[in-house]
Amino acid sequence: MADEAPLDFATFIISMNHSALIELGVAPDPDTQKVEVNIGHARHTIDMLAMLEEKTKGNLTGDEERLLHQVLYDLRMRCMEAEKRLAAKAAK
Repeated sequence: MADEAPLDFATFIISMNHSALIELGVAPDPDTQKVEVNIGHARHTIDMLAMLEEKTKGNLTGDEERLLHQVLYDLRMRCMEAEKRLAAKAAK
């Protein structure tokens, strides 16, 4: 644990972002090295970040607010793309 970065708001958001990217199949699972898509888990992570954005409104620094907004936007777009890919795959 001594090698880990100290936990602050930005580190927490980046960690949640990385988890969602794994769930969206953008990054491999660090334990299995497999790339798998789990839209339900990705949506749950995105929803948690959205709730955090709502509950912390007015209490974040400008940098923290921008980071959270940017991460949410990116994850929502990636989730829509993943859903389209899955729908196209299912239609075949």
